[in-house]
This record gives sequence, C-alpha cells and structure tokens, in this order.
Amino acid sequence: MKFTKISTAFSFLFLSGLLAEAQLSSLESHVDVLDLGFSFNPVKPAYWTSLPHHRRTPFAVSPDGKSAYLAYLDGSDTDVHIQQVDPSTFTAVGATMTVKGGKEAGGLVAQNDGFALLTNVPVTGVDNAPPDNTPVPVIVRYQNGAETWRTFVAGPGVHESAGLSMAPDMNGDLVYSPTADMYGAYFVVTDYSGPPSGHFGDSIEYVNSTGGLQSITGATSAWGCSHNTGIAFEAADQPPFASICAEDHGSIWLNTKTQTMNGVKIAGENTTNGASGEPMGGMSGSYSSLALFPDSTKYIFAWATRGCIDLTQDTWMGSGFTQCSPRSMNHNVAIAMLTDKETLSGPQAISTVGAASGDDQLNWLTTGEVVDHSNIHAATFSSSSPAALITWEEIAQPTCKDIAMGCSGTFTGAYYQAVDSDGTKLGDPVSSQDVYVAGDIVNIGDKLCWPYVNMDWDLSKPVQETGSTVTKMSFACISYGGGGGGEASNSTTTTATAPVNATSSASSSSAVASLLSMTSTDIVAAAAPTTTSFLSLSSSTPSQLPTAMNPINTTSSPSSPLTTTPTSVQPSSSPSAPAPISNKDASQDEATQLESLIETLLQLLGKLQSTSASPSTPSTESAGRRRHAREF
Repeated sequence: MKFTKISTAFSFLFLSGLLAEAQLSSLESHVDVLDLGFSFNPVKPAYWTSLPHHRRTPFAVSPDGKSAYLAYLDGSDTDVHIQQVDPSTFTAVGATMTVKGGKEAGGLVAQNDGFALLTNVPVTGVDNAPPDNTPVPVIVRYQNGAETWRTFVAGPGVHESAGLSMAPDMNGDLVYSPTADMYGAYFVVTDYSGPPSGHFGDSIEYVNSTGGLQSITGATSAWGCSHNTGIAFEAADQPPFASICAEDHGSIWLNTKTQTMNGVKIAGENTTNGASGEPMGGMSGSYSSLALFPDSTKYIFAWATRGCIDLTQDTWMGSGFTQCSPRSMNHNVAIAMLTDKETLSGPQAISTVGAASGDDQLNWLTTGEVVDHSNIHAATFSSSSPAALITWEEIAQPTCKDIAMGCSGTFTGAYYQAVDSDGTKLGDPVSSQDVYVAGDIVNIGDKLCWPYVNMDWDLSKPVQETGSTVTKMSFACISYGGGGGGEASNSTTTTATAPVNATSSASSSSAVASLLSMTSTDIVAAAAPTTTSFLSLSSSTPSQLPTAMNPINTTSSPSSPLTTTPTSVQPSSSPSAPAPISNKDASQDEATQLESLIETLLQLLGKLQSTSASPSTPSTESAGRRRHAREF
C-alpha cells in the first residue's frame, strides 16, 4: 500500500469519511400509537407444528406518500378491517373500513385514492361453490372510502377446466405495477374439482385496474408449485411479475418464466411430503422477502435455509430433479440477487445426484449449527440509498426436531442487517429485544417502516388457534445513511438503539479529536483500495460448515414427523481486527504517528462487533399437527 503526503485537512476528511461510512440508524419505534377499532389476535399457529408466527398485518403507502393503510383480521377470525394511517405519525385517519366475511388479510396495495386488498371469503348461493363454506381468494378495491369492485381470483368460473380452487389458508401476496396498470396475486390454493382435487398448490392471477380478471399466456397459472407454503412475489413493468416458490420436493425456484416447480433453481432444501420447510416464513409469512431496487431491474431475495447436502434422485419428479439432507437442523439466513425478474445473478443450485454438497452457490448472511433464524424479510431503501434491509429473529439454543418445519426455544432478539445491491453486508446488524417485523416493510421517505405488536414474544411452545387479542398497533422505522446512531424522531417513542452505532459515533469523534490535535501541517494518509477491509467482518463459507449428523430421509410419511436432537456446537470466536498498516514511503516520525492512529481506530472498530446473546434453556414442548393430507 502506497502512502502520500497530504494536508491535515484532507487526511481528516479521508479518515473521518472512512469511519462515517453509511450504516443503519438505530430503530425508531412508535409504540402503541395506532388505536385499532376492533380487536386483533397477533399470533398465528404454524402449519403442522402450531409453533407461533406473527400474524401478518399488511401495510402499504400510497404512491404520493400522503396516506398509508393497515389491514388486520378481526379477533373473531372473521372480517378483515382496513384502517387509513397517517404515514408521519402512524395514527388513525378516518373510520375503519371492513370487508365482511374475510378470513385473513393476505396482501395490500395502497393507491392515492384508496387501496386494493387480497383476502379470502366464503362463496355461497352460486353453482360450483367450494364445500363447507371454504373461503375463496378475492381482490377487493376501495376508492374514497367505498368498495368499487371485487374480483374473485379462484373458485366458480375461474379456470374451471384446470380445476376449481379455494383457499382455506390465505398465504400469498398482492402487488401492483403502475406501468402495466395491473394487479398481480400469488397465493396458495387447494383444488376441489378436476385432477388436482384434494391437493395443495399455488396460483398466479392478474386483474386490471378496473377489476377485470386477465388470462395472460406465460403469466397466469392455475396450478404451479406443490404444497407451496413459501411465496415471494414482486411487481415488474409487465406480466409475468417476478415470482419465487418453495415446493415440497426439495427446491426453491425462480419461476417467473415457468410459474411452476421448474425454471431457475435458487436453492435445494430439505423438505418432506406436504411441507416445503418454511423458507419464506410459512403460515402468514409470504411477504417482504423479494424486493426490487428502485430505478433498476435488480431484485434481492432472502430466506431461511438449513443448507443442502448429499443429493439424491427425486424419483417422483424424475431426471434432473434432486432432493437433499439438511446441512444443519437450525436455519440460517441466505440471500440471492437477481439481475432482472427472471435471471439469477451467479450460478443456480446444482441437481447432481450423488453430490456431497448442494449449497456452495449460496450467499450466507449467517452461518453455524447453533442459532436458529426465522421470520426473515427483505426490503430495499429509496433510490438515494442503494441498499437493502434483511431482517430476522433468533433463538440462541433452539430445539429443532421436526422435518422441514420451524424450531422452538427462547427468543433472543430480532436483527436488522444492511446489504448493498450486490449482496455484500454493510456494517453490523442492529438488534432489538422488543421490536419485530409483523407486517409489510415499506418505504416512507428515506426510511423503511413496518407494523408490529408491542408484546412479549414467546417462541418456546405451540399456540392455539385462539389467543389473547390486542387493540393497539406499533410501528418501527430504520434508515440508512452516514454515521448511524440516529435517535427516535418522536418524543413519545421508545428507541431500540444499536450499540454498534453508538460506538461508531464515539470512534469517529475520537478520530477527529486525534487528527485535530496534530501539530504537523502534513501527515501521512493511507490510500486504501476499499473501506471494507476496515469495516467488514469475516464470515465462514459454506464449505467451512460442519456436516449435519443423521441426514433425514425426505420420503418419510408426514403423518409421523421424524425428530432429531440438534448438535450442540459452540459458535466460532469473534474475528480479530486487521493488522496495523506500516508506512515505508514517509518519514519515520510521520509513519509512527499514523500507524499508532490507525491501530487505535482499528481497535475501536473491532469493538463494533455484535456479541452473542446468553444461551437459555429452550422448552422441549411440541405438538404434532397435520391439517392437510396429501399424497401428490
């Protein structure tokens, strides 16, 4: 590395700029600011295990930024309420609007004159209605406080020749493209007529801005991915919109071009008959996992993975399709970058029978066989900050005993990590013990904001379908910019600050003071090739991860979930700071002075690293639950 004599002022700008590299602010939380007009149950039991998930509260902001809307299911489990919200204060605006009979809030798009909601309602009084009043997906449009149209995207009259569909569980998402002037809905279905009758799949449907259901070759789909409990969907200029599915045969597919369980293979995953492994959150989780970078064609996708080893032939799907065992029983966080809606950046996952490792292509944000990561989401900041936010929750000492399902244990924190548009981590994550993600992450100005419920979050045991209800909603925001350590903007809020940011600010102040105290008019400054060598943390690669013990047979019957005891592996030690840099081109006195300064700065930067939460004893309570039989 070459060193050059420059002025004290320039050295100050260089080093202080290095330390003030853009990073996440502290969390800005607005606790209990929104009074709900009706009660709301914030917890949703997971499919099969009944472990707790946050019940999704869809949240959206209008294109002009002047209004926001929040949708939530009534505490009685019937009727979906939509409340207009002031995007600056998160308080209620006007009266609550209600879609009668709605069984779940499945997706929300805000417009300047109102909103469109994806929900599911029972259909009665017509021919070919689903049995037992099972609800059917529908898009409902409100303008200026009143319903103007509703369009069913399954059920009677919708792709009848391919089989009639219903949605006992509303797991999916709704998006809108202003360029195409089209709404797109991607959701889980089960058919009640035709060849797929009794089986679970997914459907993609498009509706224009006046409520007309569209049939678009190469875009609409009556039946796509088998037992897809993980949906990622984002708008594009024209249909087909960007779509990703997780199926129960062992793969996650970028299926924008195919709309099926084929296309570009993002990852291999350990699954079982009837369950895809909850990579996008499972029940009530298919939102904010695929995001478009503004003013570009690039997307980012985040999911929970157990890794993929020991690939075997998928005998049902045939040649070219594989299944695999998990690398570990706990889940880690992975991300994938898309150069456009149908193209994966980098290699796709292999499907080579006999391969020992099937996850070498993954971009792991976390690694290890101890901590479990769940409730993973992704969102992108405004075009002025070309970065993305990845969020997740952790259990430090989990119990992971069900195939292709979630883990249980004591909740040990929610984490918020910035990455750039190439998928590289930016700084350390912000963490919180009481701010979670429970609804869509949206842009409000230069911030990303989302709803959550102020409560004690317990991941240790299964929950019931009915539980305690609340009548208030909280919101959290985070921004990305220089220096970090931001404070809450509202004096009535509670701010969950990030120690890393406070330390960074202190380090910057110390560096400034040291530079200003120098008496020499010329100092030696390092022309570093990048700043990441100072600020990024080392991380292990997939090849360094221990191989999982007792690989799971993916063909076992789902009626008797296999169990295994998670291997207890101690986390690796914290990475050390880079060695101090020496100067061979300047005078000895200047070199010594700068070396001392940089060494001090690097020591301070080394302290920014997050520390692991104290382990706690997880509950071993579990409940086997099988709601949907399936042999396909």
